[in-house]
Amino acid sequence: MNTRRGILWPGAVVGAVVLMAGACSGSAGGSESEGTGAGDCVRVVDEETGETGKDCLPLAAESDRVDLSEPTFSHPTRITNPLHPTAEVEQVVMGGQADDEVFRTEVSLLPGTKSIELDGRTVRALTQQYVAFADGRIHEVALDWYAQADDGSVWYLGEDVFNYEDGVVADTEGTWQAGRDGAPAAMIMPADPEKGDVYRPENLPGVVFEEVTVREAGRTVDGPYGKVEGAMTVRELHMDGSTEEKTFAPGYGEFSTGNDGGDLEAVSLAVPTDARPGPLPRELAALDRAARVVQDGEVTDADLSAVHDAWTAYRDSDAVPKLLDRQMTCDLDALDEAVGAKDEEAIPDAALRVAQNTTDLRLRYEPVRAVDLDRFGMWARQLGIDAQAGAEGAVAGDVTGLELVWERLKDDVPEAAAAAVTADLREARQAADGRDMERAGQVAASLRENSANVAP
Repeated sequence: MNTRRGILWPGAVVGAVVLMAGACSGSAGGSESEGTGAGDCVRVVDEETGETGKDCLPLAAESDRVDLSEPTFSHPTRITNPLHPTAEVEQVVMGGQADDEVFRTEVSLLPGTKSIELDGRTVRALTQQYVAFADGRIHEVALDWYAQADDGSVWYLGEDVFNYEDGVVADTEGTWQAGRDGAPAAMIMPADPEKGDVYRPENLPGVVFEEVTVREAGRTVDGPYGKVEGAMTVRELHMDGSTEEKTFAPGYGEFSTGNDGGDLEAVSLAVPTDARPGPLPRELAALDRAARVVQDGEVTDADLSAVHDAWTAYRDSDAVPKLLDRQMTCDLDALDEAVGAKDEEAIPDAALRVAQNTTDLRLRYEPVRAVDLDRFGMWARQLGIDAQAGAEGAVAGDVTGLELVWERLKDDVPEAAAAAVTADLREARQAADGRDMERAGQVAASLRENSANVAP
């Protein structure tokens, strides 16, 4: 939940749609802090250079803060706060734009818990896996840890951050953990937020810092499939002195983020919030088959026509969230353009995004596990494609994609099948690290075969 994710957070989904239309057509340094009470001076840190300036951030009055009492955690993993329902939302898909690139995230609840040592006590926390994609490729990964206090407030206990460039980890800036290096637990959502409330979701100046002011509570916003009541908007102050707006909504948690005229991201859909009982519509099944064809192999004019026809048929037959509708249309246009220009680098990226969009739509009707199994197969196909093209960075990113989805799946897989996939992933990572494209292609074929033995 911070600016290191490259997103400037909005007010409403309708704004996201407008900005998406534009997108389709086109280690922090140290800081001085003088205490944590009244008279705070948290120094501004330049985002690009990491240098600490002389100016102090314009912090709110201490009397407005609602995060100053020490939380008690009797049942920390029962996170049911409506505006941060970590324990109740299995997966959220968000879409938008950042730095003029298509930006998409998968936020998934991982199985198990993490133990955090905090002030002489052990607090169990839930882990959310945050995966950001820029133009369909791995951009950032974070493991975020949350716990709910007895009063219903939700606390942020840290994160492991991995920022990627060309498929490999470039740095881990933004990593922190409560109880280490003086980092306190940080409130990320009050129990019953009201206008004017102030709290700090991150509070380790010089490393991570945010101060949030609630601007409005009890709002009604446009959700993926209708109106959502009880939403809240906030303004967030960052360590570099910039601010951004965010919206949180019941059943979703973080709902939209960004500033008008700038980068923006918003929820495409969430499960189980947006889940609908019933079988997968035949039109969506046809779109899924067509998307696999354009991803897996040379794209012909007939393939393009088939995926366009399937998309039109599905869109005409079912409700489609505005963000996903706009993004699929954009990506199909990009695929048309790439194929027409015979751009061998752009074609696989556009085809991958079309496949990603299709898996997102399936979340409406199918369990997260079933969709993740197909995402695993999607990354295995992409690994073979990129290995054949000799795209070393893309291959490294594909293996990361496989590893991340496997983290969500592996605890509920038969032992023999899990062992085979785990061995394949180990070999795939070795091939990617060694830039052995022939070996990576061979492992991709094995992954596709062994993943088929993983029962849904």
